[in-house]
Amino acid sequence: MVNQILRERYKIQRQLKEKTGQKTLLALDQQTHDLVIIKLLLFNGGLKWEHFKLFEREAKILKELNHPAIPHYLDYFDVETNSGKGFALVQSYINASSLEEQVKAGRTFSETELKEIAKEILAVLLYLHNRYPSIIHRDIKPGNILLTNRSGNSVGQVYLVDFGSVQAAVSEGATRTIVGTYGYMPPEQFGERAVPASDLYALGTTLIYLASGQHPADLPQKTLKICFENYVSLSNSFIDWLRWITEPSLEERLASADHALQILEQETPQNQPLALLVPVKPENSKVVLIKNHNVLKIYIPPKGFTLKLLPIIGFALIWDWFLAIAVSSLNSGGFFAPLFSLLGLGVSVWLILQILFAFFGQVGLKLDQEKISLWYQLFGCKYYRPLSASRHHILKLERPETTYRTDHRGCQIEVKPQINIWAGTKKFTIGGGGLLSESELDWLANELSNWLGLPVIQGK
Repeated sequence: MVNQILRERYKIQRQLKEKTGQKTLLALDQQTHDLVIIKLLLFNGGLKWEHFKLFEREAKILKELNHPAIPHYLDYFDVETNSGKGFALVQSYINASSLEEQVKAGRTFSETELKEIAKEILAVLLYLHNRYPSIIHRDIKPGNILLTNRSGNSVGQVYLVDFGSVQAAVSEGATRTIVGTYGYMPPEQFGERAVPASDLYALGTTLIYLASGQHPADLPQKTLKICFENYVSLSNSFIDWLRWITEPSLEERLASADHALQILEQETPQNQPLALLVPVKPENSKVVLIKNHNVLKIYIPPKGFTLKLLPIIGFALIWDWFLAIAVSSLNSGGFFAPLFSLLGLGVSVWLILQILFAFFGQVGLKLDQEKISLWYQLFGCKYYRPLSASRHHILKLERPETTYRTDHRGCQIEVKPQINIWAGTKKFTIGGGGLLSESELDWLANELSNWLGLPVIQGK
């Protein structure tokens, strides 16, 4: 195909790669005089419907992305070549070699350089995973990370390429395709499941390859964990971090690029395990958490008597006294008396329920693969809030800090922290008003982050 011109514009220079039904070509754009990359999907006997779906998705998603470390979408069109008919995706050319090529050429990487590469890729993953829906690369490996030559103290410019396996996490539906590269794929991808933490695993195995010079699948394993420690020369804290993001269990692995980046940038003493930084359930907590891959439930017990109940109890007593006097003084035969009585009774019932719920009420949150629901329960009677949403609309998990506001008298009022789950424009809140302690909120926020595959957004 060399020197063949596609769409009367792109002159083929040479073929770079070839796999089933696909070719990757270097071409010259005769309009801009820039080099470009053309990916061809050709209809032949080896082409499957899944290949077309992935190719079409890559073009669609690349068109929406705009990041300096990701190739730019340029064009997409039908083609007819000597090899057959198909589709062509044109993207910007990056003049850099892959990490795999550099390792095979004899390049080695220091720990400082490995951390720099990790931070650059994590920054790209933050951009991808924080989109709605989250975009999961699913094929991070040394061959798909490009690196320019060293520049001063910099390891070089890092790029993430080849979005042929990309998945929009929320829009996948029931039909999924197993994609990825053996040795760099986390266990859940073999089960046709991919979440943001799946990309973290692939990044971790890529770094292990760079540090050891060996393919991760060739290293020994124990209970699916890669035993790489004896094959690298790295600090204990960095080894712990690599263990954490390559945990085979999703529940034990770091859940988000944001969290992984925060931990990597921390000055952790080498003798302090990173696992100690994971929030755990406080010993005195009565919160019940039930979870598996399909569902997560949180039950928050009643908070009991607090000083904040005193104004409600006092108001209830005064209100009932006032109501009794007011009703007795009204004309028993008039229309206003029964109406006032019903209104007063309604307020009294509301006050009583507030007091009873503080002592006996329970709050529950349920997440499954379809929806999120929040309910309240009193004396075995469960009722749901009108607010509900699809699980697939969840896009943000917040753990605000304690804040203070000024009331109309100029007094400072403390606003207790809580956990907010945003599903579109709807907000689900648990633990507010001092119902949960700071440590309980940290623990539950971490559990929700792991299950949802979303970073915990801090702040006020």
